[in-house]
Amino acid sequence: MLEIIPSKTFSFVCTGLELSGVMEENLCVKAYRLLKKNYPLGEVSIHLHKIIPSGAGLGGGSSDASSTLILLNSIFKLELSCEELKKYASMLGSDCAFFIDHKPMIGSGRGEELEIIDLNLKNRYIAIVKPPVHVSTAEAYAQVIPNPPIASVREILKRDISVWKHELKNDFEKSVISKHPVIGEIKSKLYALGAVYASMSGSGSAVFGIFEDKVNLQNEFIRTAYWSGRLNS
Repeated sequence: MLEIIPSKTFSFVCTGLELSGVMEENLCVKAYRLLKKNYPLGEVSIHLHKIIPSGAGLGGGSSDASSTLILLNSIFKLELSCEELKKYASMLGSDCAFFIDHKPMIGSGRGEELEIIDLNLKNRYIAIVKPPVHVSTAEAYAQVIPNPPIASVREILKRDISVWKHELKNDFEKSVISKHPVIGEIKSKLYALGAVYASMSGSGSAVFGIFEDKVNLQNEFIRTAYWSGRLNS
């Protein structure tokens, strides 16, 4: 949850999960400072209630940064377009622009070149499992070896979800799982419990499974963070 309100002095408070580093390193603060260079923003009070863990590959910090840009654009009536917001977001991180539009997209380049795709997972269910493992994004990128896909991601996503298991691969998995086997164990367990598709999320360490029916796997992953919900789009 992110709340931004005008204030007499600037402040940043984080509750929920603990953040490491100093305030000025937080992406919400960096987003505010970035816009303030070009626009006469007033002082604000930012309250971030963090529930997405870092080192999970879920884009928690990146989505916080983009949400900050969106809220500041609204509060101060900057009238920045989605494309302009994406340009600012890409200055904050390679995947930040992805979170400006709430639509399925394929990213290329550094992640800032985005193409909206037609993807419908409505009425399926997703489960996300986060083991007690922190995966460094920099370390994951340093060790990954990209493999040429059988087909492009765009083409695979057009096919029935039943074939994704064999064709839609996350190249980060091989090197990350070799160092943290528990991630591979979770993926295998999700399939054993009925997932039609399962994968490590981004550079890890969270793993998600897509199910045809509602699932409650809390007892299966009692020692890990777990979330499930219905997909609406």
